Amino acid sequence: MDLRIDATDLPGRSCPAPGDSGFSRYGGIHVAVQRRNRPAELLDPQPGDAASATWNLPCTTAVSAIGVDFTGPYVQGGPGGRFVYLSWVAADAGGALTMFRRAKLMLGAVPGPVAEAAARDGLLVGRLGLTDARGMPLCARVVPPAVVWSAGSGPRPGASR
Repeated sequence: MDLRIDATDLPGRSCPAPGDSGFSRYGGIHVAVQRRNRPAELLDPQPGDAASATWNLPCTTAVSAIGVDFTGPYVQGGPGGRFVYLSWVAADAGGALTMFRRAKLMLGAVPGPVAEAAARDGLLVGRLGLTDARGMPLCARVVPPAVVWSAGSGPRPGASR
């Protein structure tokens, strides 16, 4: 099975650092999917000012009486608490990446009928914008309605900016 993440509304290539007094900024911002148990291993970093970003992740499913369980090299967490990390990184002049925040796409929040159809049809799609209400890179737990889950390919979203 494949898990596809379609992202739009990326926040840009720079943002204030936490506790910023107006002088420090993160620059060279990129977003990528983090591999399970390997925070430094990022899949396909996309620039923070891209019109959109898409990642295709291999995963497997197990269907039981309590629902669908997703696993794979990019799926984090244990049963009942699975998620995918989108890691925000800043690139320095030498190309070194430093993570400064992450978003957790909570797979347990995929509606049951959507998860079952995706397990049967072989594709789960999550669509979301990556800029939060303050104009910063999206972080923390991401659940509907901030992410829309569907089974099958469906139309690819356009940029919301």
